[in-house]
Amino acid sequence: MAATSSISSSLSLNAKPNKLSNNSKPHRFLRTPFLKPSSSFSPLSSSSSSSSSSLPLKVSSNPLTPLAADNDDYDEKPREECGVVGIYGDSEASRLCYLALHALQHRGQEGAGIVTVSKDKVLQTITGVGLVSEVFSETKLDQLPGDIAIGHVRYSTAGSSMLKNVQPFVAGYRFGSVGVAHNGNLVNYTKLRADLEENGSIFNTSSDTEVVLHLIAISKARPFFMRIVDACEKLQGAYSMVFVTEDKLVAVRDPHGFRPLVMGRRSNGAVVFASETCALDLIEATYEREVYPGEVLVVDKDGVKCQCLMPHPEPKQCIFEHIYFSLPNSIVFGRSVYESRHVFGEILATESPVDCDVVIAVPDSGVVAALGYAAKAGVAFQQGLIRSHYVGRTFIEPSQKIRDFGVKLKLSPVRGVLEGKRVVVVDDSIVRGTTSSKIVRLLREAGAKEVHMRIASPPIIASCYYGVDTPSSNELISNRMSVDEIRDYIGCDSLAFLSFETLKKHLGEDSRSFCYACFTGDYPVKPTEDKVKRGGDFIDDGLVGGIHNIEGGWVR
Repeated sequence: MAATSSISSSLSLNAKPNKLSNNSKPHRFLRTPFLKPSSSFSPLSSSSSSSSSSLPLKVSSNPLTPLAADNDDYDEKPREECGVVGIYGDSEASRLCYLALHALQHRGQEGAGIVTVSKDKVLQTITGVGLVSEVFSETKLDQLPGDIAIGHVRYSTAGSSMLKNVQPFVAGYRFGSVGVAHNGNLVNYTKLRADLEENGSIFNTSSDTEVVLHLIAISKARPFFMRIVDACEKLQGAYSMVFVTEDKLVAVRDPHGFRPLVMGRRSNGAVVFASETCALDLIEATYEREVYPGEVLVVDKDGVKCQCLMPHPEPKQCIFEHIYFSLPNSIVFGRSVYESRHVFGEILATESPVDCDVVIAVPDSGVVAALGYAAKAGVAFQQGLIRSHYVGRTFIEPSQKIRDFGVKLKLSPVRGVLEGKRVVVVDDSIVRGTTSSKIVRLLREAGAKEVHMRIASPPIIASCYYGVDTPSSNELISNRMSVDEIRDYIGCDSLAFLSFETLKKHLGEDSRSFCYACFTGDYPVKPTEDKVKRGGDFIDDGLVGGIHNIEGGWVR
């Protein structure tokens, strides 16, 4: 993707949105009355002369649209939508936030933003489309002074609406300004938005995060953190959020704790929140603990105040954080991600052994599980597939169609490792099965005598509504086929998944604390609406038609 960064347009809940600008100065958000409608702006109006009833969801002439989004190889894995960071009490807050977002880049590669609080108590923000290193420069970070900051990286498949939806969002309301960065997905988003619009709210984006700002602004609770509690009590679904005001940093996690959020502290006393501990490690912050499900943490000049004010039922943490999303060097939900994946590989070797000469991984997410499999099986682990780290989501295909072009761009087989060998290839998951079948073909073309696939997760049979972008259930191959049928479709000699019961047994007493909805279809928070917004922003930006006109981003 071309490096495209821009200063964010204001998300003031009461004002006409600013046009996107390449001006190098950050916007300054001042106190303004809430919900004063503009006579010239109707966000959900479809009367614009240049608009149509809906936007194409995957193909767009907009330069910000990933041109390769239709390629199956790019849609094969579930995608974590976001990563968040919050820092309080460090004069280098924006630069530390920048580094922490680098560490969380795997959680979102298509947009990034930082909000800081200046000495005169003004919230300033810079956001842009692209990688963290593309959005920010030394000059831009110089425009973000202050010792309080929040940051966000995001994944989205949106086209022209992408920049508008890049977080953190900042809004002015009657008591000041507030910024928010959100990781998760709300299952009652459409009802909340419809109710707010019925009462006069004007929306500037298609993100469910903006709903939270509206709920905070209309709340009559005092003090500020009680407004957050009041708003969160109306939310259903997954949310790990960090808020910033003129003098406070607030972290909150939904009552089920679907998405991770941890707290750490630097040697100078600065408090840090992040989606994963790998971000703490990079900026030399010591991990202290998780933000507990249902907990609100308020950080200000008086220190850290813990408020467990929301009802918190049994935790339902996302098991896919340990299977795929998080980096192996992170501690997530109190467990080492590396150790979890290594054990998953060991279990596969114990439960689904096969005579083989070499164990390889689908890089990078299958590497640790493959190491565990090889160690348990007593077979050498080797790099049979080399991943290119220079392939983005946009490329030019040759006019002469090359079979498996997308996979070949990313993965190159090593013939010296594979030729004449019985190969076990370990991957973290199978979603649609398209990439797996192409990988098997690559291995056979490189001379592999046998190809045995081992998958370090149970079969995925259901969509996720809690901040993970997964296909609809009828697109999931394990929802349509048996293991034997998938094996035939992929073309491997044998196929085995991690047993669901064995996975739960390994987790022991903690097994009840995890969400397995993608494996079982049993949702801890059942969607109350006929359609639920998928992870990522598939709908338009609200300027060219109502959300009821957009079908591609919703699952029943």
